[in-house]
Amino acid sequence: MTIDAPADAVPPLAPVASPIANLLTAPILPTLLRLAIPNMIAMVGSTLVAIAETSYIGRLGTIPLAAIALVFPFAMLTQMMSAGAMGGGVSSAISRALGAGDRDRAATLALHAAIIGLCGGLFFTVMMLIFGRSFFALLGGRERVLEEASGYSQVLFSGAVAIWLVNTLASVIRGTGDMRLPSMTLIGASLLQVALGGTLGLGLFGVKQFGMPGVASGQLIAFSCAAIFLLWYLLSGRSRLPLDFRAFHFERAMFVDILKVGAVACLSPLQTVLTILIFTKILATFGTEMLAGYGIGSRLEFLLIPITFAFGIASVPMVGMAIGAGHRKRARRVAWTAAAASGLTVGLIGLAIALDPSLWVALFTRDPGVTAAAYSYFHWAGPAFVFFGMGVSLYFSSQGAARVGGPVLASTVRLLIVAIGGVGLMTMQAPAWTLFALVGGAMVLFGLSTAVSVAFVHWGK
Repeated sequence: MTIDAPADAVPPLAPVASPIANLLTAPILPTLLRLAIPNMIAMVGSTLVAIAETSYIGRLGTIPLAAIALVFPFAMLTQMMSAGAMGGGVSSAISRALGAGDRDRAATLALHAAIIGLCGGLFFTVMMLIFGRSFFALLGGRERVLEEASGYSQVLFSGAVAIWLVNTLASVIRGTGDMRLPSMTLIGASLLQVALGGTLGLGLFGVKQFGMPGVASGQLIAFSCAAIFLLWYLLSGRSRLPLDFRAFHFERAMFVDILKVGAVACLSPLQTVLTILIFTKILATFGTEMLAGYGIGSRLEFLLIPITFAFGIASVPMVGMAIGAGHRKRARRVAWTAAAASGLTVGLIGLAIALDPSLWVALFTRDPGVTAAAYSYFHWAGPAFVFFGMGVSLYFSSQGAARVGGPVLASTVRLLIVAIGGVGLMTMQAPAWTLFALVGGAMVLFGLSTAVSVAFVHWGK
């Protein structure tokens, strides 16, 4: 049940290019799968990069490993904001314009999006170059760990503009319904990052060893090359939405159209990172074994994010074009179909691991204490993964409809439950399993709250 007024009598759809028209008429589930699979492959590639980087940073020693742990939340925040939050706002605005048959508006939006990406990257560069060292010290970095973290961060965030431009321009292309080109670009950047980061960081093939700054240089160079390629592709006329800087002029309404979704959506990844930091800090008081067990569990969550992202981001252009064309019922069907596919896939994995945690835990440890902690985490949180997958997918679908307030509020609920509940349990000296149950309960409420917001909030102009 929704509060949408019955409105199937919409104006005739303006003529649009065939691939775009297909997103408005093709069967929903097959189209979602066709769009989601390239994104899933690209996201898995990014995950493998993180694993590869951790592997060769480990060869540099324990101190670099501790240093990368300090920088990781900020690097993750940069990627989540530029690709998922602001990127979703970009794809949403462009797809709604294309759905309404206004290609000129879509092209103008794309150029304004590039400016937003440039500004977002500059903001992270300035913030991390000026305050990065203070942030790492606040998280507990000391002496050599702090020095290594600062050296890595200075190189990495000096290229934040490239990261933001890659994810913004990829979102422009995704807004047209083309998922393959952005995915291929990100896979290429991932491979280049692994090769360059390993070579420069470890000093392979006779190259001088630069350590942590060398590892960061791999990402800086790879994303700079990817940004140049995507900019060339959009300007060359090969994309579904060719750009023309000569016809560009500033329009405040264009920025508003993107930021009313993207800026609000940026609160969600910020809350996600805060949730992780707060819970890690609380759990550390229960001892090293509990923290290590949670680390094994959260690693699986990290690997499941590509699935939820793939279905969610695939739904954005389908929902946005349907909204732009006035097909609100189809927009909602797309959202619920994507949520069901994401929730079912992630939920089955979570349920399997909850029933037999050794399928995952045995890959990382045989320590009895750590194993027991990880088992406890999966028994309580594993069954709730279905709600996590559903909620994240609906968050992206809501971006397509430009109605992201409800899902962001649901993320706030999750943050407050973990923060307030965690502190309360720690104060009462409750057993550690209660914290894991709290994490599972927070996932359930996040998924259900997001679903309620999608069901009852008006979608449309």
